[in-house]
Amino acid sequence: MRRTVAELVRERWGDHRPGLWFEGRVLSHHQMAAGAAARAELLAGLLASGAEPHVGVLLDNTPEYPLWLSAAAVAGAAVAGLNPTRRGPELARDIRHTECRVVVTERAHLPLLDGLELPGVRLLVTDTDAYEELLAPYADAEPDASRATPDDRLLLYFTSGSTGAPKAAICSQGRLAAAGHSLVGHFGVRPDDVHYVCMPMFHGNAVIADWAPALAAGAGVALRRRFSASGFLPDVRAYGATYFTYVGRAVQYILATEERPGDRDNPLRLGFGTEAGAVDAAAFERRFGVRLVEGYGSSEGGAAIQWRPGTPPGAVGRAAPGDDLAVLDPDTREECPPAEFDAAGRLGNGAEAIGELVNRGPNPFEGYWRNPEADAARRRAGWYWTGDLFYRDADGFLYFAGRTDDRLRVDSENLAAATIENILARYEGAAAVAVYAVPDPVAGDQVMATVAGDFDPLGFAAFLLAQPDLGTKMAPRFVRVVERMPVTATNKIHRAGLRREGFRCADPVWWRPPGERCYRRLTGADVAGLVDEYRARGREELLTRA
Repeated sequence: MRRTVAELVRERWGDHRPGLWFEGRVLSHHQMAAGAAARAELLAGLLASGAEPHVGVLLDNTPEYPLWLSAAAVAGAAVAGLNPTRRGPELARDIRHTECRVVVTERAHLPLLDGLELPGVRLLVTDTDAYEELLAPYADAEPDASRATPDDRLLLYFTSGSTGAPKAAICSQGRLAAAGHSLVGHFGVRPDDVHYVCMPMFHGNAVIADWAPALAAGAGVALRRRFSASGFLPDVRAYGATYFTYVGRAVQYILATEERPGDRDNPLRLGFGTEAGAVDAAAFERRFGVRLVEGYGSSEGGAAIQWRPGTPPGAVGRAAPGDDLAVLDPDTREECPPAEFDAAGRLGNGAEAIGELVNRGPNPFEGYWRNPEADAARRRAGWYWTGDLFYRDADGFLYFAGRTDDRLRVDSENLAAATIENILARYEGAAAVAVYAVPDPVAGDQVMATVAGDFDPLGFAAFLLAQPDLGTKMAPRFVRVVERMPVTATNKIHRAGLRREGFRCADPVWWRPPGERCYRRLTGADVAGLVDEYRARGREELLTRA
């Protein structure tokens, strides 16, 4: 029987155990359910008749975020998670595209909304007296799950793609409830567990893989406003956290903190996430005594891989029985050959073995909000194309290798190359610009740009700072400078060649090392040091993927 998230919220009514911890505050499960009911009633009164029941949420990880997720579920509405790293017209576009008539935010994020054209949008600012006054009449409301159905939209979460503008993927109440219950069974989540939510809740990772299973099991949730590597272990101990989700870069940041003798003294049972990498996962378990379980799920829900015992280091897992996942060459639609590894476990035939992960069987993809072109592109030839690169070993285990050329994943953010290109094209010295991904030494990608024309490193850095819509993850790590942009026989930019050469090319390359503000010329010694870092983490072969 399909469940709704509204039913899960209702089940917490009357449960007076601690349910949420945040910055010294503790709320019971009952208080969370009551708060959701009050916000659901407020939302029902604010939404105009005939308008789409969509509410934009532009918040850090405060209690208001899960309260509004729960409120939307009870009201039969949907939450559009707004990314605070988006800026100016791009952020306004996200709000207008998802047809949000209400945006919930906090005072710290109000500057992001200043000057944006948002006709007809009502702002609710949570940390104000006016907000409390709006909620006061509904203090005695009880959550009524009868207004919701499993097919109701609940999440509209943004993912990037070849169209440039982020697409809003749809997740229904039924799918989110099912995902929560599935993870409860897979990991044995108990009511006395505490899930530590330190990844941003505008991402599917935190909501689908952390909050939803806690709600389904009646477990507690501990919130961190924003991820902090130095605050990770103190939080885990203070809250008694037993489970957390992550993306690869977060694991690296935690490992970079000062090691202490008592690091293994913590209550964690496991961490669940993506892109940690075999080297960092092993280091995390040695240091903290906590196993990291790697999983994969496309943001849109069209394909999923779960780790199981026996999965080799570095692999995500193997397709479950009945799944029809394949690694295909996107041009020929033929299966790529199995991966070959050298004695050290490094991939030796990446150019042939790496392809796009495709689900050729039934899948729960629910589409994008008002974007039929993107729907059609994702469902090519009747199959679900993930847009993610993988390779498969001879035993069928799947390994994540990055994104296709139109998408980049930087520090857990999905970015569209076209969006960054449109911004960099404003640079006065640029006659042409191409943006593409180069692998990050640890996980995901880094942004690289090729600029045809005149390039001044100081002027370019100043230009980037002046762009109001340049997100915090969009600035190129590497800039290749050419006299003329390389093109194919059909006069298109030769992106495959640019990606394959990366920063190891004959043209001048400028780069901004981590922690530095200015660009400087990439030297031979810099390249050697970078390659050593990739090699140490088993990712050198990815540098030559086309």
